[in-house]
Formats: sequence, structure tokens, C-alpha cells
Amino acid sequence: MNPRSPGPQTDTQPDGEEDSSSSSGLQSENRDAAAADPGDSSLAVDVLVSLPVKGRASKTGYSRSRFGSSWPDVDDNGCDTRNDILNRDLTDKTHEAGTNDCIVLTGVLNDPYTGKAISFQRGQNTSNAVQIDHVVALSDAWQKGTQQLFVETRVRFANDPYNLLAVDRPANSRKGDGDAATWLPANKSFRCGYVARQIGVKHKYGLWVTQSGHDAMNGILVSCPTQAAPRDGGVITAIQATPEPAPTPAPQETQQQQSTGADVYYPNCTAVREAGKAPLHEGDPGYSTKLDRDRDGVACE
Repeated sequence: MNPRSPGPQTDTQPDGEEDSSSSSGLQSENRDAAAADPGDSSLAVDVLVSLPVKGRASKTGYSRSRFGSSWPDVDDNGCDTRNDILNRDLTDKTHEAGTNDCIVLTGVLNDPYTGKAISFQRGQNTSNAVQIDHVVALSDAWQKGTQQLFVETRVRFANDPYNLLAVDRPANSRKGDGDAATWLPANKSFRCGYVARQIGVKHKYGLWVTQSGHDAMNGILVSCPTQAAPRDGGVITAIQATPEPAPTPAPQETQQQQSTGADVYYPNCTAVREAGKAPLHEGDPGYSTKLDRDRDGVACE
């Protein structure tokens, strides 16, 4: 088949968007937008065909808080979302005593984005080596449908394990809020699984893709036409022994990245404040470590 065309202590990590009430045009099914699940039997190419192809909506009104606070305990299991994902994705874990195996102290991440094994050690200067990435970035999702959803659904979206992966910090920073047209994992063996998960997330929450995003996803799936959209919450393990260097974007990709705000440069914090973007969190467009002098993941506070 060929691809077709059209509670416990929180280990905090900044992750690149406050709520307004839902718009009058919302349909009632938006209340349960998270109910749909493509399932193991759904080929990613088939799910991609079902996604609407539309232009990117305005980013006006976007902020991290539109999706609730970072890493709450949304499932009431006594463990915050970040530690839930660390527990799911890390191996050889140890836990803080008295937390019912919630707070991860140490572990090993077989990073899907780079193919590297990363040692995790909880601490002020070490925890951030492993970040929790929104596979479909919150800013990207805001511009492709989530601003039309109820805030409760957006909170579910931001904390849904289906849309979360523990990953390498530098790789996550390079991704920013890019979609498949502007960023793909350096680990080529994970690219099919990566775009399949993005497709599954967009299907689950009724989001759309741009034409460039659709074409990029379709182009990846040419090499893996039997790739299934992952089952809800599942983890794809496709790790190669040796990481490959990040690909150099083609000129048209770079131009698109600049036009969508995924590649923003600020020379200093004055420029950030004048643009109305302060503070910048790691993963936000324009964030850089030179603006984040205390290296806490928040620049120009």
C-alpha cells in the first residue's frame, strides 16, 4: 500500500502557553475530543488521509497557561505527569522513598530523538537533561485547532501520555514548536514512529495539518507504508545504537520555519520584552541559553 496525498513533589521542567472561555461556535463533541483512538490496526497513512488540510491559524492569544499548569496530577494517581512519563519511559529506575515509586531519582533513557542512552539523575542541575516533549507542540496545536476546544480538553491534551515522550534536552530545544515540515528526529529509525504518533494525536483531538506538514508526513511514510498509528498511550521503541547528526534543513524548510515563528532570534532580553514575549521558557521560539543566565529554563524573567 502506498501513502496517499490529500500530589507528590513535582520535578518541574519549563515546556513551551491562560484560559479564555470556550467560543460560542464550539460543537458539543469537543467536550469529548480525547475519546477517539486510532488503535493498533489503523495505518498511519490512512489516518493521515482523514486529517483536514488547512492553513495555520493565528497564534494570537496563545500562552502555556491556555493548557493549564505544567505537570499536574490529572489522573489522580498521586503522581504528577512528568514523573508518570519518566516512570514509563526510563529503565533501571530508582525512586525517592515514601513516594509510592512516583518520584524518579535515577534511571536511563534510551532517547528516541537521538538514539543515545542518557543517564538521568534527579537534581537542580541534572534533572533537565531529560525533558518531557509534547510530540505535537502546544503552540503548534493552538494554531491547528486546540484554541477551539474547551479548556478542560486542552488540559487533557497537554497531559495526555499519548502526546508525551521523555527525550534529550538539546534535541527538544532544537525542535521548539516545529511540526514535521520543520523538524524531524536525527534518529532516522524513529521518524516513522514519530510522525505516526503526531498523526494519531491530531486525529484523537480533531486537529488539522497544513499542506506542508501533510506532505512532510506523507514523505516519511513512503518508506514505511505499514506503520501503524501507535495505540493510545503506548511507547514506540525504535532506538539505533549510534546517533546520526541532525539533518540540515533545505532552504525552503528554513524559510517556512522563519515564517511560522519556529526560528526566532532575540539579541537580548530588551528585545524580548519589547516584543511582549518575556519570559521565555526553554522550547519557546527565540529562547537561548545566553538569555537564561541562571540556566533554570526561564529567560528574561
